[in-house]
Formats: sequence, structure tokens, C-alpha cells
Amino acid sequence: MGAIIMNWIPLPALVLLLLFNNGTSQSIVKTLPGYSGTLPIKLETGYIGVGENDETQLFYYFVESANNPKTDPLLLWITGGPGCSGLSSLVYEIGPLSFDVTNFDGSLPSIILNPHSWTKVANIIFIDWPAGTGFSYSNTSKGYYSSDTKSAKDNYTFLRKWLLNHPMFIKNRLYVAGESYGGKLVPMVAMEILLGNEAGLHPRMSLQGYIIGNGLTDPIIDYNERIPYAHRMALIPDEYFELAKVSCDGKYDNPDPNNMQCLLALQPIKECLNQINEAQILEPKCKYIAPKPGDFGWDQTFLEDDSVDHLVLPASEQDRMWCRTKTYATCYVWANDPSVQEALYIRKGTIGYWTRCNQSLSYEENQESVLHHHKIFSKKGYNVLIYNGDHDMLAPYMGPLKWIRSLNMTVDDDWRPWHVNGQIAGYTLKYKKNAFNLTFVTVKGAGHTAPEYKPKECLAMLHRWLSIRPL
Repeated sequence: MGAIIMNWIPLPALVLLLLFNNGTSQSIVKTLPGYSGTLPIKLETGYIGVGENDETQLFYYFVESANNPKTDPLLLWITGGPGCSGLSSLVYEIGPLSFDVTNFDGSLPSIILNPHSWTKVANIIFIDWPAGTGFSYSNTSKGYYSSDTKSAKDNYTFLRKWLLNHPMFIKNRLYVAGESYGGKLVPMVAMEILLGNEAGLHPRMSLQGYIIGNGLTDPIIDYNERIPYAHRMALIPDEYFELAKVSCDGKYDNPDPNNMQCLLALQPIKECLNQINEAQILEPKCKYIAPKPGDFGWDQTFLEDDSVDHLVLPASEQDRMWCRTKTYATCYVWANDPSVQEALYIRKGTIGYWTRCNQSLSYEENQESVLHHHKIFSKKGYNVLIYNGDHDMLAPYMGPLKWIRSLNMTVDDDWRPWHVNGQIAGYTLKYKKNAFNLTFVTVKGAGHTAPEYKPKECLAMLHRWLSIRPL
């Protein structure tokens, strides 16, 4: 258990800490299998209990900022799925550690450092949510049932307890951040924080805003923009698009089953898109490329589980076609190694086979749209960053542009390119409404998990935005 400096904690927070401290643990990880020597970062892992009698034990990875942990912002990072481990974001996207995929031979992978980690400018908590995800578990069968609303409350409780256990970070600027399906949870958790602060709950969190990457907000908007996006990207011809637009009245997702004209118009479009990798339209479509079948509600998108048995392709197939899927095999081998689990302080017997994304969760998607959450925040003084890889057809950039316009804000900085190393890294648009600021960003050439494809550009984006500088 990490040392707690009691004289930093106001009395009400101390009382809460004593009440909440059951079911929590934290450990500093100084070495990891696959990395030679002592880690050059401060990595902490632990569990925090939420739910009735702390029945649900949420596992987390916390990495301190390499810059100035005391003053740099704190990010709670919510990976998508639901059911995808925070480890996936840590090692493949925004964390300081990565795997040596080039020399991976199926044995324990070597760990290398990510020069473009977001922890260069921020402290980040990566959470495995809900129970059944990554190393998170429950002591009861009931604890494995979850939903959008339950997850939002559980993640908020997690953060309250985490801050009480880490009082030195209570005053740091706080941002809730996430991607993909986590984009739905981000404003929901931020709303829990807002309501908790307004109710005077301790600790009072220094919420500054939130960050969403290629996230889900409203399926009626987000899913419906896929076909217009495919047309804009020259994946379907004008004739197909115009016929579908008229026949379906612009409503392509979940069309009326009695509208035969619409169904017939969509058929050739689906045939055109069937072999496209929706997560990154320029890359090969591999059978097991995706984080979760049916994620974002397009059931022909993904076929089967991306378990390690399928990830290591035969040599002849590897030679014939590169697949990003092979990258994900490294985390399965690493995270299931007993020496790794011991180094991470995983409680023995709490999980079976670790998977990057758990597809057998009992999870109810009971919050269809979170657009109203964004509308509430737009009336208050927060800063929001919405970014999208512009080659993602799962959550195309056109969706956020549409729902952002519905917030009735004023354009503060019109559509323009932003640059990294003298090259266009994407395009940006800034909105303002009283003290509320929203920055929309496209990341040129990036797919569904933008930092995975364009790490240098995404770090530059985050650093400038957090520094309140124009992109």
C-alpha cells in the first residue's frame, strides 16, 4: 500500500478516505518482464472497489507525467468496447510503453519506449472497465452485470476513491478522456463529477473539461454518416449514393424493413464496402482486425474474436499481406504470462485467460445518446477536445461535425489546417459559447484509434490544446 500523507487531506476527505479505503490497493511497479533494467517511468497498478460492499474490483494502471506530475493535468482514460482493457491504449496508443512488434516471434515480447507518449505532458489513469474487462473482476455474479449508467457511476466512484488515495493530485487540472465506445462514457462520467461538485461531495474535483477520440455520441447521427462518408471518400459512386439518399430519405442506419426501395438501394453499397477495413479504410481488412464484433452497431464489420489463436497468421499469409492484427498478439502473450501478472500485482485466481477485449460481457447499452450531456456542458465553462482520425469509417468525422453544430455555438476559429514539422497534420475548427470552448480536430491519415496511427501528430495536438495554444 502506498504511503498516504495525511496532513495534505482536509478533514472531510480524511473521513471519506477511512470509510472508502476497503477494497483498494496500490503498488509501484519498478520492473517488468520484457524490459531490461528499472523502468524509466513511474508506473502504479492497483484495484479500487466499487458497487455494493466493493464487490466490483476495478483494476488500473497509473503513469505519472514525465514532465511535472505536481502541476501537469490528470487524465482518466476510458478505453472503448465496452470491455476493452486500458492496457490496449497504454501499449498501442498513448502510453509510454510499447512492444517490439518487429522482432516478435511468439515468445514473451520485448518492451520498448514510446517517444510520443501522452504521459510526456499529463498524468494518466488507464482503467479496466467494467468488471470482466482486463484484470477487473467481481466477487459476485451480480457484479458482472453492467450498463452505461452503472459504468458511469462506478467510474466516478473509482475516481473519487483514487483521488482520496492520491491527495497530491486532487488540485491538478482534471480531464475525462476516452475513445470509441468510451466516447459515450466520457461526458457521462464528467456529468457525475459536475453533479458531485455541485452537491459539495469530497473531494472536490478540478474538472476542466473532456477529450473524445473517434467516439460514439448519438447512433442516429454517427452511424448514419457512414454512407455519406463512404461516398465522400470515393468508395461508392454518385449513382448509388443518390439513389439511397432519395429512397431512404437520408436514413441509412436501421432502415424501415417495409421500405423495399431503400433496402434494394443499400444492397450494392454494402457490397462495395464489404471488403473495406472500416477502422482504417486504407489498410487491409483482416478477419480479426477489430476490437469488438458489432462495435458501433454494424454487424458485418467484424467476424470473430481476436483471440491469440487467430492473431498469429501462417508465415505464407504474413508474407502475402501485412495485417495490423498481428500487433495485438503481443499483448495476449505478455499479459497472460505469470511473471507479468506477478510484476503487475494481479490478485491470483481473480481472472482466467486475459483478453484485450472481452466479448462476453453482460452489458446493457441503456444510454442511447449522450448529446444532451454535451448540450448541458456547452452552457458551462469547460474546455472540450473532439478529435477524429479522418480515415475511420466506423466513427467518421462527419458525425461529430453534425452533432457539434446542433449545440448552436459560434465559430471562433474557422476550418483550417494544423501542422506538425511543417506538414499538414489535419484540420481544425474551434467553437465558443460564453466560457465554453470546443475544439474539433481531424488527424490526417489516422484510423479509428488515432494515436495508434499518428502518434507524433496526436501528441502535438494534445500538448498544444492542454497548453491553451492554437493548434
